[in-house]
Amino acid sequence: QVDRSEVIKSNLNPVFAKIFTVDYYFEEVQKLRFEVYDSHGHAGVGTHDDDDFLGGTECTVGQVSLGTPPGDPAVLPPANAGLSQIVAQKRVTKPLFLKYGKFAGKSTITIISEEISGNNGYVELAFRAKKLDDKVSWGPGGHRAGWGVLCSILLPQDLFSKSDPFLEIYRIDDDRSEQLVYRTEVVKNNLSPIWEPFKVSLNSLCSCEEKRKLRCVVWDYDSRGKHDFIGEFFTTFEEMQKAMGENKVQWDCMNPKYKIKKRNYKNSGVVVLLDLKIHRVYSFLDYIMGGCQIHFTVAIDFTASNGDPRNSCSLHYINPYQPNEYLKALVAVGEICQDYDSDKKFSALGFGARIPPKYEVSHDFAINFNPDNDECEGIQGVVESYQSCLPKIQLYGPTNVAPIISKVARVAADEERTKEASQYFILLILTDGVVTDMADTREAIVRASYLPMSIIIVGVGNADFTDMQILDGDDGVLRSPKGEPVLRDIVQFVPFREFKNASPTALAKCVLAEVPKQVVEYYSYKAFPPRCPRPPTPD
Repeated sequence: QVDRSEVIKSNLNPVFAKIFTVDYYFEEVQKLRFEVYDSHGHAGVGTHDDDDFLGGTECTVGQVSLGTPPGDPAVLPPANAGLSQIVAQKRVTKPLFLKYGKFAGKSTITIISEEISGNNGYVELAFRAKKLDDKVSWGPGGHRAGWGVLCSILLPQDLFSKSDPFLEIYRIDDDRSEQLVYRTEVVKNNLSPIWEPFKVSLNSLCSCEEKRKLRCVVWDYDSRGKHDFIGEFFTTFEEMQKAMGENKVQWDCMNPKYKIKKRNYKNSGVVVLLDLKIHRVYSFLDYIMGGCQIHFTVAIDFTASNGDPRNSCSLHYINPYQPNEYLKALVAVGEICQDYDSDKKFSALGFGARIPPKYEVSHDFAINFNPDNDECEGIQGVVESYQSCLPKIQLYGPTNVAPIISKVARVAADEERTKEASQYFILLILTDGVVTDMADTREAIVRASYLPMSIIIVGVGNADFTDMQILDGDDGVLRSPKGEPVLRDIVQFVPFREFKNASPTALAKCVLAEVPKQVVEYYSYKAFPPRCPRPPTPD
């Protein structure tokens, strides 16, 4: 079960305000099933055992996205675009079926889908109304038509009660159809209600188009579903924004019938927007297009378990006709990252080897042997430094990666102090075995989760990498030895052997899939907006 809508009482034609968000994968067939129940729960939807099944239908996400084929009913395909978003809207109506494939009478369900790329945030709105018309009905047919006996004279029981108003907001789409955006709660017995503040996405409210027309309707609630119309007004998000800060915006709530019939009719009350707050949600592309650079660092395992590089069985063996697994992983991931780094310079480090001139074991040395500048020119520069480094070092051990993580973290910490979204760091660790400094590595990862960096670990060779899954955090939250959890899940681990026969892009897609989300999570946590894009410099 993905989710459930709200319960709409006493209504055979309900319009649900609940929005369901479902991830869409082009390469998969994603089946969806919608089921409608008559709820008997007092505080929302009860268990299915308590509710009456009214019917269900099945389709795929692709079918919903594409809409109903020509000739079928209710094909309403408006096309909207707004503020760096691509939004394709479709509406499809399908019959509801009971068990064993029987039609549920003439019952249908209409599903409206929006395929969205990016998100321009959400808005928080607070409304109230003043001096609304009192819609109390007197006599049979009114929603307060219960009667009591007093001194043998029939009187309405709710003689002194007032309307129970609620507010609905509709977005008017390009084809003039209306889409319910939000329905407030009911405020009982009050002609000047103050509704609870609520949040809606800018895409849902106005398709991120400030001038798109909105229709707002005030109703008097009827427990039998026959709500009485109080009045309406039209506005735009552009107009609503005048309510930001100390300002307020108000509209006359108009009943068109009263306006025609009553000569001195002014309004059926006033609706006031007390406050409006815009919460911008930035995407990965917002940060990249704002000038954020992805700095790529590769760390290569040079421990003795890899085998003598001169032996063809070694994981570090340089075959003139085919790159080894280290080079395949490096190139696959690096070629993606280099597109997001303007200077195309990558830091390349090694660990677990004895290095010249004293041949002492080092766990964070530059493979170009320049301690003052460990950067190489592009992916090809890293490859050349790697091949040049191999004959000059002695593979040794142990497999300690905490020093490498801490080294990159120090640079990331300096970047954090700028309080700008200018550089994010990706550390690619290529190793042939389980790390030996697991406790220190966990501690280093927890510290790094507070910084602008992500860690990708690719296991090379046929070792048992079961223990490495601990670092990934997919099966639970990674914690330091003292029990402190990571702030963000920043580690992605994959064994290279799972992609040995796949294309290089498959590995890159797997290990880099989480990076955009991690970038956004970090800058959202720090409340750093994207920087303004730099103007292009003349050649």
